[in-house]
Amino acid sequence: MLALRTGIAAFLTLAILFPTWATTAGAEPPMEEPPAHGPIDPPDELGPFAVGRTTFTVVDGSREDRTLTVDAWYPVDAEAAVGASPSVYDLVFAGLPSAVALDGPPVSLDGPFPLVVFSHGNNGIRFQSFFLTETLASHGFVVVAPDHAGNTALDLLSPGPPFETRDRPLDISLVITWMLEKNADPADTFFETLDGDRTGVMGHSFGGFTTMAMATGFQDVPPDPRVRVLVPISPAVGGLSDRQLESVELPELVLGGTADITVPIEPSNVRAFGLPVSVPRYRVDLLDAGHNSFTNICDFFAVLIGAGLPPNLLEFILGSADEGCGPELIPVDEAHRVTNLYAIAFLQSNLASDSRYDRYLTPDFAFLEPVDFFFVTEAPACGLGFELVVILPGFLWLRRRRRH
Repeated sequence: MLALRTGIAAFLTLAILFPTWATTAGAEPPMEEPPAHGPIDPPDELGPFAVGRTTFTVVDGSREDRTLTVDAWYPVDAEAAVGASPSVYDLVFAGLPSAVALDGPPVSLDGPFPLVVFSHGNNGIRFQSFFLTETLASHGFVVVAPDHAGNTALDLLSPGPPFETRDRPLDISLVITWMLEKNADPADTFFETLDGDRTGVMGHSFGGFTTMAMATGFQDVPPDPRVRVLVPISPAVGGLSDRQLESVELPELVLGGTADITVPIEPSNVRAFGLPVSVPRYRVDLLDAGHNSFTNICDFFAVLIGAGLPPNLLEFILGSADEGCGPELIPVDEAHRVTNLYAIAFLQSNLASDSRYDRYLTPDFAFLEPVDFFFVTEAPACGLGFELVVILPGFLWLRRRRRH
């Protein structure tokens, strides 16, 4: 047993020792490092930028002109936000005006910004987790999310084009390519707004599988070397073998809910966190969160029920609201806050290279939050040549008991 800090030594368990050959191979050093000291914007609150949103289509000529509808959320300067109209999420039967995103103002001049691609869940929709994509944009990330054609909620109402699982990682690679082309086009609104060396992927459920597949490859689809970090949320990784997951060398944050019955933490999050060799990697289990606690399903249900749609039709289209909005679960606003906190802190630290956010990725900080926290980090420079897997069952069990 190794005492990491005197005051918590009795509660910290040294679980595994690994050789230090687990690295983040392929990552390139940033051109310019942000300051290591000074105030930072809390990752569980809106950041310093206003947020813009725009929608466009992407066509893949190599897959019979497969066409994707894509949303982009991006940082906006305060002056450019003046007078801009709210962006409205189209729910077919009703519109949901955003309280944060604006409709199409110009991208901030403070770039270039890191790029994050979000992959929605099975029969989901590109803006299913706009609480997260909007907040990321406010903190200085350009976030893009495609509808995976043939595997969206709308396809349940009106079947779309043929869909195969391999289309998902291909869709994400296509969107990355498309955005980098926009970044290089002087006539495009995203011209020179992106840092192409800082690209991350995140996704929920089937999108969590897609996220991991960007690093493991899937069937005949190879890994995409442009991807630097991974944020799988409730990842449905059953389609990936142990050997594939063991090949992952990219920094990752695995998020999930302890009350998730659709994609339970054991085995999905356990495998997605435990098998890769990447350093650093983190696993955050949000206490009493369900599968849809990581989406805006509660907002969608409220708007569509107000528009007169029956609950049984909504559950057919959107899935179970009980797995996000049920009274026995953590309040959904709190689930969103904690998700934003860890996702943004991780991406700021490991994609934007701002080490000031490391303070949020520690056992001490996790003790203050409704989470079980696991991490793998390289050992201190003490000549031992080990990396450590540390878990905090004692502290976090006490927090769970206090919640009831």
